[in-house]
Amino acid sequence: MKKSTLLSIDAFAKTEEDVRIRTRTGGIITLSCVVVTILLLLSEWTQLQQVVTRPQLVVDRDRHLKLDLNMDITFPHIPCYLLDLDILDSAGELQLDMLESGWSKTRLDSSGQNLGTEKFKLGDDVTSTGQDDENYCGPCYGAKDQSQNDQKPREERICCQTCEDVRQAYVDAQWAFFDGKNIEQCEREGYVEKVNKHINEGCRIKGMAKLNRIEGNLHFAPGKAFRNRQGHFHDTSLYDRTPSLNFNHIIHHLSFGKPIQGSPSSPISTAPLDGKEVKPEFDTHAHQFSYFAKIVPTRFEYLNGEKIETTQFSTTFHSRPVRGGPDSDHPNTLHSRGGFPSLYFYFEMSPLKVINKEQYAQSWSGFLLNCITSIGGILAVGTVVDKITYKAQRTIWGKKST
Repeated sequence: MKKSTLLSIDAFAKTEEDVRIRTRTGGIITLSCVVVTILLLLSEWTQLQQVVTRPQLVVDRDRHLKLDLNMDITFPHIPCYLLDLDILDSAGELQLDMLESGWSKTRLDSSGQNLGTEKFKLGDDVTSTGQDDENYCGPCYGAKDQSQNDQKPREERICCQTCEDVRQAYVDAQWAFFDGKNIEQCEREGYVEKVNKHINEGCRIKGMAKLNRIEGNLHFAPGKAFRNRQGHFHDTSLYDRTPSLNFNHIIHHLSFGKPIQGSPSSPISTAPLDGKEVKPEFDTHAHQFSYFAKIVPTRFEYLNGEKIETTQFSTTFHSRPVRGGPDSDHPNTLHSRGGFPSLYFYFEMSPLKVINKEQYAQSWSGFLLNCITSIGGILAVGTVVDKITYKAQRTIWGKKST
Protein backbone atom coordinates (compact mmCIF):
# COMPACT_ATOMS: atom_id res chain seq x y z
CA MET A 1 0.00 0.00 0.00
CA LYS A 2 1.41 3.39 -1.00
CA LYS A 3 2.00 5.76 1.90
CA SER A 4 0.42 9.21 1.82
CA THR A 5 2.79 12.14 1.23
CA LEU A 6 1.26 13.81 4.27
CA LEU A 7 3.04 11.34 6.52
CA SER A 8 6.42 12.83 5.59
CA ILE A 9 5.46 16.27 6.86
CA ASP A 10 3.67 15.21 10.09
CA ALA A 11 5.33 17.26 12.84
CA PHE A 12 3.34 15.47 15.54
CA ALA A 13 4.61 11.91 15.19
CA LYS A 14 2.76 9.52 17.53
CA THR A 15 4.54 7.23 19.93
CA GLU A 16 3.04 3.86 20.75
CA GLU A 17 2.10 3.48 24.40
CA ASP A 18 4.05 0.21 24.84
CA VAL A 19 7.39 1.77 23.83
CA ARG A 20 7.12 4.78 26.19
CA ILE A 21 9.75 4.89 28.91
CA ARG A 22 9.07 6.71 32.17
CA THR A 23 11.95 7.70 34.46
CA ARG A 24 12.29 9.34 37.88
CA THR A 25 14.27 12.15 36.30
CA GLY A 26 11.40 12.75 33.89
CA GLY A 27 9.00 12.97 36.84
CA ILE A 28 11.17 15.57 38.56
CA ILE A 29 11.38 17.62 35.37
CA THR A 30 7.58 17.36 34.96
CA LEU A 31 6.96 18.63 38.51
CA SER A 32 9.41 21.47 37.96
CA CYS A 33 7.60 22.45 34.75
CA VAL A 34 4.25 22.45 36.55
CA VAL A 35 5.58 24.69 39.37
CA VAL A 36 7.18 27.15 36.94
CA THR A 37 4.02 27.22 34.82
CA ILE A 38 1.86 28.03 37.86
CA LEU A 39 4.22 30.83 38.90
CA LEU A 40 4.15 32.31 35.41
CA LEU A 41 0.35 32.13 35.26
CA LEU A 42 0.08 33.87 38.65
CA SER A 43 2.44 36.58 37.39
CA GLU A 44 0.29 37.09 34.31
CA TRP A 45 -2.83 37.29 36.49
CA THR A 46 -1.20 39.93 38.72
CA GLN A 47 -0.20 41.96 35.69
CA LEU A 48 -3.76 41.73 34.36
CA GLN A 49 -5.01 43.43 37.57
CA GLN A 50 -2.25 46.07 37.60
CA VAL A 51 -3.20 49.66 36.71
CA VAL A 52 -0.63 51.81 34.90
CA THR A 53 -0.62 55.38 33.60
CA ARG A 54 0.22 55.80 29.94
CA PRO A 55 1.04 59.36 28.76
CA GLN A 56 -0.03 60.80 25.45
CA LEU A 57 1.20 64.08 23.96
CA VAL A 58 -1.34 66.23 22.08
CA VAL A 59 -1.78 69.87 21.04
CA ASP A 60 -3.46 71.88 23.81
CA ARG A 61 -6.84 73.04 22.50
CA ASP A 62 -8.11 74.38 25.85
CA ARG A 63 -6.37 77.74 25.77
CA HIS A 64 -9.59 79.49 26.75
CA LEU A 65 -9.59 77.89 30.20
CA LYS A 66 -8.29 79.77 33.22
CA LEU A 67 -5.31 78.46 35.14
CA ASP A 68 -5.60 78.05 38.93
CA LEU A 69 -2.72 79.43 40.97
CA ASN A 70 -2.34 77.93 44.46
CA MET A 71 0.29 79.48 46.71
CA ASP A 72 1.47 79.23 50.32
CA ILE A 73 4.67 81.16 51.01
CA THR A 74 6.42 82.69 54.03
CA PHE A 75 8.51 85.86 54.13
CA PRO A 76 10.34 85.83 57.50
CA HIS A 77 11.69 89.39 57.20
CA ILE A 78 8.95 91.60 55.81
CA PRO A 79 5.66 92.57 57.50
CA CYS A 80 2.25 91.76 56.03
CA TYR A 81 1.10 95.36 55.60
CA LEU A 82 4.12 96.14 53.42
CA LEU A 83 3.65 93.22 51.01
CA ASP A 84 1.86 93.62 47.71
CA LEU A 85 1.08 90.99 45.05
CA ASP A 86 0.41 91.87 41.41
CA ILE A 87 -0.17 89.66 38.37
CA LEU A 88 0.63 90.80 34.83
CA ASP A 89 0.45 88.85 31.56
CA SER A 90 1.46 89.41 27.95
CA ALA A 91 -2.13 90.22 26.94
CA GLY A 92 -1.92 93.38 29.02
CA GLU A 93 -4.25 92.20 31.79
CA LEU A 94 -3.27 93.37 35.29
CA GLN A 95 -4.48 92.10 38.62
CA LEU A 96 -3.32 94.56 41.27
CA ASP A 97 -3.41 94.36 45.07
CA MET A 98 -4.26 90.65 44.99
CA LEU A 99 -3.59 90.24 48.72
CA GLU A 100 -6.68 92.34 49.43
CA SER A 101 -8.99 89.92 47.57
CA GLY A 102 -9.41 86.75 49.58
CA TRP A 103 -5.79 85.92 50.43
CA SER A 104 -4.90 85.22 54.04
CA LYS A 105 -1.97 87.03 55.66
CA THR A 106 -0.61 85.57 58.90
CA ARG A 107 1.73 87.70 60.98
CA LEU A 108 4.89 86.04 62.28
CA ASP A 109 7.34 87.09 64.95
CA SER A 110 11.13 86.96 64.55
CA SER A 111 11.19 83.26 65.52
CA GLY A 112 8.46 82.34 63.03
CA GLN A 113 5.66 81.96 65.58
CA ASN A 114 2.11 82.76 64.53
CA LEU A 115 0.85 86.16 65.74
CA GLY A 116 -2.60 85.88 64.17
CA THR A 117 -4.26 86.73 60.90
CA GLU A 118 -3.36 90.16 59.55
CA LYS A 119 -6.19 92.65 59.90
CA PHE A 120 -4.21 95.88 59.96
CA LYS A 121 -5.27 98.27 57.23
CA LEU A 122 -5.23 101.99 56.87
CA GLY A 123 -8.12 103.49 58.79
CA ASP A 124 -8.48 100.61 61.32
CA ASP A 125 -9.15 101.55 64.91
CA VAL A 126 -9.56 105.22 64.03
CA THR A 127 -10.08 107.17 67.22
CA SER A 128 -10.90 110.48 65.64
CA THR A 129 -11.06 111.20 61.94
CA GLY A 130 -11.90 114.86 62.21
CA GLN A 131 -15.02 114.18 60.15
CA ASP A 132 -17.28 115.16 63.04
CA ASP A 133 -16.79 118.68 61.73
CA GLU A 134 -18.95 118.89 58.62
CA ASN A 135 -16.67 121.56 57.18
CA TYR A 136 -13.51 119.51 57.68
CA CYS A 137 -11.45 118.98 54.52
CA GLY A 138 -8.20 117.13 55.12
CA PRO A 139 -5.02 118.33 53.42
CA CYS A 140 -3.34 116.27 50.72
CA TYR A 141 0.06 117.89 51.35
CA GLY A 142 0.53 118.99 47.76
CA ALA A 143 -0.22 115.60 46.21
CA LYS A 144 -3.48 117.04 44.87
CA ASP A 145 -4.35 120.57 43.83
CA GLN A 146 -6.53 122.02 46.60
CA SER A 147 -5.91 125.67 45.78
CA GLN A 148 -9.45 126.22 44.44
CA ASN A 149 -11.29 124.56 47.34
CA ASP A 150 -12.36 127.91 48.81
CA GLN A 151 -14.25 128.79 45.64
CA LYS A 152 -15.99 125.40 45.34
CA PRO A 153 -19.06 124.00 47.08
CA ARG A 154 -18.31 121.53 49.87
CA GLU A 155 -19.28 118.49 47.82
CA GLU A 156 -16.86 119.45 45.01
CA ARG A 157 -13.80 120.08 47.15
CA ILE A 158 -10.71 117.94 46.78
CA CYS A 159 -10.02 116.51 50.27
CA CYS A 160 -7.96 113.79 51.92
CA GLN A 161 -10.07 112.81 54.90
CA THR A 162 -8.11 109.70 55.99
CA CYS A 163 -4.58 108.38 55.95
CA GLU A 164 -5.55 106.05 53.11
CA ASP A 165 -6.71 109.04 51.07
CA VAL A 166 -3.35 110.74 51.58
CA ARG A 167 -1.46 107.57 50.74
CA GLN A 168 -3.45 107.07 47.53
CA ALA A 169 -2.83 110.72 46.60
CA TYR A 170 0.91 110.17 47.09
CA VAL A 171 0.76 107.04 44.91
CA ASP A 172 -1.07 108.92 42.16
CA ALA A 173 1.55 111.67 42.33
CA GLN A 174 4.33 109.02 42.44
CA TRP A 175 5.69 110.41 45.69
CA ALA A 176 7.41 108.46 48.46
CA PHE A 177 5.04 107.94 51.40
CA PHE A 178 7.43 106.30 53.91
CA ASP A 179 5.57 105.58 57.19
CA GLY A 180 3.18 108.53 57.13
CA LYS A 181 5.04 110.50 59.79
CA ASN A 182 4.04 114.17 60.14
CA ILE A 183 0.86 113.53 58.18
CA GLU A 184 -2.07 114.68 60.29
CA GLN A 185 -4.49 111.92 59.31
CA CYS A 186 -1.94 109.12 59.76
CA GLU A 187 -0.75 110.42 63.13
CA ARG A 188 -4.33 110.73 64.35
CA GLU A 189 -5.33 107.23 63.20
CA GLY A 190 -2.30 105.61 64.81
CA TYR A 191 -0.95 104.36 61.50
CA VAL A 192 2.58 105.66 62.10
CA GLU A 193 2.80 103.91 65.46
CA LYS A 194 1.53 100.61 64.04
CA VAL A 195 3.90 100.68 61.09
CA ASN A 196 6.97 101.13 63.28
CA LYS A 197 5.74 98.64 65.88
CA HIS A 198 5.30 95.79 63.36
CA ILE A 199 8.15 96.63 60.97
CA ASN A 200 10.32 93.67 62.08
CA GLU A 201 7.61 91.02 61.73
CA GLY A 202 7.33 88.34 59.06
CA CYS A 203 4.35 87.22 57.02
CA ARG A 204 2.87 84.01 55.63
CA ILE A 205 0.75 84.43 52.50
CA LYS A 206 -1.78 81.84 51.38
CA GLY A 207 -4.43 81.95 48.67
CA MET A 208 -5.35 81.30 45.05
CA ALA A 209 -5.96 83.28 41.86
CA LYS A 210 -7.00 82.77 38.24
CA LEU A 211 -4.42 83.21 35.48
CA ASN A 212 -4.71 83.43 31.72
CA ARG A 213 -3.02 80.49 30.00
CA ILE A 214 -0.38 82.70 28.38
CA GLU A 215 2.99 84.14 29.29
CA GLY A 216 3.16 86.48 32.28
CA ASN A 217 4.48 87.02 35.78
CA LEU A 218 3.34 87.46 39.34
CA HIS A 219 5.46 89.25 41.89
CA PHE A 220 5.61 90.19 45.54
CA ALA A 221 6.96 93.69 46.12
CA PRO A 222 7.05 96.20 48.98
CA GLY A 223 4.60 99.08 48.96
CA LYS A 224 1.60 100.05 46.91
CA ALA A 225 1.74 99.60 43.12
CA PHE A 226 1.34 102.27 40.47
CA ARG A 227 1.84 102.51 36.72
CA ASN A 228 2.98 105.24 34.38
CA ARG A 229 4.35 105.49 30.87
CA GLN A 230 7.67 104.06 31.97
CA GLY A 231 6.15 100.87 33.39
CA HIS A 232 4.99 99.20 36.60
CA PHE A 233 6.43 100.42 39.92
CA HIS A 234 5.98 100.22 43.69
CA ASP A 235 6.43 102.76 46.46
CA THR A 236 9.48 101.18 48.11
CA SER A 237 10.30 104.21 50.28
CA LEU A 238 9.60 102.53 53.63
CA TYR A 239 11.38 99.32 52.53
CA ASP A 240 14.45 101.24 51.37
CA ARG A 241 14.65 103.05 54.70
CA THR A 242 14.62 99.77 56.70
CA PRO A 243 17.76 97.71 55.92
CA SER A 244 16.62 94.72 58.02
CA LEU A 245 13.92 93.86 55.47
CA ASN A 246 14.48 91.36 52.64
CA PHE A 247 12.65 88.91 50.42
CA ASN A 248 14.16 85.68 51.74
CA HIS A 249 11.35 83.15 51.56
CA ILE A 250 10.07 79.63 52.13
CA ILE A 251 7.74 78.09 49.54
CA HIS A 252 5.38 75.76 51.38
CA HIS A 253 3.28 75.10 48.29
CA LEU A 254 3.09 76.37 44.73
CA SER A 255 1.07 74.75 41.97
CA PHE A 256 -0.79 75.71 38.81
CA GLY A 257 -4.05 73.82 38.46
CA LYS A 258 -6.03 71.43 40.61
CA PRO A 259 -4.08 69.30 43.12
CA ILE A 260 -3.40 65.71 42.14
CA GLN A 261 -2.81 62.89 44.58
CA GLY A 262 0.28 60.86 43.73
CA SER A 263 -0.28 57.13 43.40
CA PRO A 264 1.76 54.10 42.31
CA SER A 265 0.15 54.36 38.88
CA SER A 266 0.87 58.11 38.56
CA PRO A 267 3.84 59.15 40.73
CA ILE A 268 3.84 62.68 39.28
CA SER A 269 4.51 65.80 41.33
CA THR A 270 2.64 68.92 40.28
CA ALA A 271 4.41 71.07 42.89
CA PRO A 272 8.20 70.62 42.55
CA LEU A 273 9.02 73.79 44.54
CA ASP A 274 7.27 72.68 47.73
CA GLY A 275 9.61 73.01 50.71
CA LYS A 276 12.16 75.20 48.93
CA GLU A 277 13.84 77.73 51.24
CA VAL A 278 15.93 80.67 50.05
CA LYS A 279 18.09 82.04 52.84
CA PRO A 280 21.45 83.30 51.54
CA GLU A 281 24.26 84.02 53.95
CA PHE A 282 24.86 87.49 52.52
CA ASP A 283 22.71 90.61 52.85
CA THR A 284 19.75 90.43 50.46
CA HIS A 285 18.00 93.69 51.30
CA ALA A 286 18.50 95.02 47.76
CA HIS A 287 18.07 91.70 45.95
CA GLN A 288 15.50 90.49 43.44
CA PHE A 289 14.68 86.77 43.39
CA SER A 290 13.19 85.22 40.25
CA TYR A 291 11.74 81.85 39.28
CA PHE A 292 11.18 80.94 35.63
CA ALA A 293 8.47 78.29 35.28
CA LYS A 294 7.79 76.27 32.13
CA ILE A 295 4.24 74.98 32.53
CA VAL A 296 2.89 71.94 30.67
CA PRO A 297 -0.91 71.46 30.78
CA THR A 298 -1.74 67.98 32.00
CA ARG A 299 -4.94 65.98 32.18
CA PHE A 300 -5.42 62.86 34.29
CA GLU A 301 -8.09 60.41 33.13
CA TYR A 302 -8.96 57.72 35.68
CA LEU A 303 -10.60 54.33 35.25
CA ASN A 304 -13.75 55.56 37.01
CA GLY A 305 -14.22 58.22 34.32
CA GLU A 306 -13.00 61.14 36.43
CA LYS A 307 -10.90 63.77 34.64
CA ILE A 308 -8.69 66.37 36.34
CA GLU A 309 -7.10 69.31 34.54
CA THR A 310 -3.83 70.38 36.13
CA THR A 311 -0.24 71.14 35.12
CA GLN A 312 3.31 70.01 35.55
CA PHE A 313 6.13 72.53 35.53
CA SER A 314 9.87 72.89 35.84
CA THR A 315 11.66 75.96 37.16
CA THR A 316 15.01 77.68 37.18
CA PHE A 317 16.02 80.10 39.91
CA HIS A 318 17.97 83.34 39.65
CA SER A 319 18.84 86.18 42.02
CA ARG A 320 20.58 89.49 41.42
CA PRO A 321 21.27 92.78 43.21
CA VAL A 322 19.02 95.56 41.92
CA ARG A 323 22.00 97.92 41.99
CA GLY A 324 23.74 95.74 39.39
CA GLY A 325 27.43 95.04 39.31
CA PRO A 326 29.75 92.01 39.13
CA ASP A 327 28.85 88.54 40.34
CA SER A 328 31.02 87.40 43.24
CA ASP A 329 30.81 83.76 42.09
CA HIS A 330 31.46 84.48 38.41
CA PRO A 331 33.95 87.33 37.87
CA ASN A 332 33.08 87.63 34.17
CA THR A 333 29.37 88.12 34.85
CA LEU A 334 27.81 91.57 35.31
CA HIS A 335 24.26 92.05 36.59
CA SER A 336 22.12 94.76 35.02
CA ARG A 337 20.98 97.67 37.13
CA GLY A 338 17.27 98.28 37.65
CA GLY A 339 14.09 96.95 39.17
CA PHE A 340 13.21 96.83 42.85
CA PRO A 341 13.60 94.28 45.68
CA SER A 342 10.98 91.62 45.06
CA LEU A 343 10.13 87.98 44.42
CA TYR A 344 9.12 87.22 40.83
CA PHE A 345 7.51 84.13 39.31
CA TYR A 346 7.66 84.22 35.52
CA PHE A 347 5.45 81.61 33.87
CA GLU A 348 5.15 80.41 30.29
CA MET A 349 2.59 77.92 28.96
CA SER A 350 3.50 75.08 26.61
CA PRO A 351 1.37 74.67 23.44
CA LEU A 352 1.33 70.91 24.07
CA LYS A 353 -0.67 68.95 26.61
CA VAL A 354 0.12 65.64 28.31
CA ILE A 355 -2.84 63.29 28.78
CA ASN A 356 -2.18 60.59 31.39
CA LYS A 357 -4.68 57.75 31.04
CA GLU A 358 -5.12 55.05 33.63
CA GLN A 359 -5.31 51.62 31.99
CA TYR A 360 -4.86 48.01 32.94
CA ALA A 361 -1.38 46.77 32.21
CA GLN A 362 -2.71 44.27 29.65
CA SER A 363 -5.96 43.19 28.03
CA TRP A 364 -7.79 39.86 28.38
CA SER A 365 -6.66 38.80 24.92
CA GLY A 366 -3.07 39.56 25.85
CA PHE A 367 -3.49 37.66 29.11
CA LEU A 368 -4.79 34.53 27.32
CA LEU A 369 -2.09 34.73 24.68
CA ASN A 370 0.64 35.07 27.31
CA CYS A 371 -0.79 32.11 29.26
CA ILE A 372 -0.79 29.87 26.20
CA THR A 373 2.70 31.01 25.27
CA SER A 374 3.98 30.36 28.79
CA ILE A 375 2.50 26.86 28.94
CA GLY A 376 3.76 25.93 25.48
CA GLY A 377 7.21 27.36 26.16
CA ILE A 378 7.60 25.49 29.46
CA LEU A 379 6.50 22.21 27.88
CA ALA A 380 8.93 22.66 24.98
CA VAL A 381 11.84 23.45 27.27
CA GLY A 382 10.90 20.54 29.56
CA THR A 383 10.86 18.15 26.59
CA VAL A 384 14.33 19.24 25.48
CA VAL A 385 15.75 18.98 29.01
CA ASP A 386 14.19 15.52 29.46
CA LYS A 387 15.68 14.23 26.20
CA ILE A 388 19.13 15.55 27.01
CA THR A 389 19.00 14.12 30.52
CA TYR A 390 17.75 10.73 29.31
CA LYS A 391 20.44 10.42 26.63
CA ALA A 392 23.13 11.44 29.12
CA GLN A 393 21.95 8.80 31.58
CA ARG A 394 21.89 6.08 28.87
CA THR A 395 25.38 7.00 27.77
CA ILE A 396 26.74 6.89 31.33
CA TRP A 397 25.01 3.61 32.12
CA GLY A 398 26.26 2.09 28.82
CA LYS A 399 29.87 2.95 29.71
CA LYS A 400 29.50 1.47 33.19
CA SER A 401 28.06 -1.82 31.84
CA THR A 402 31.03 -2.30 29.54
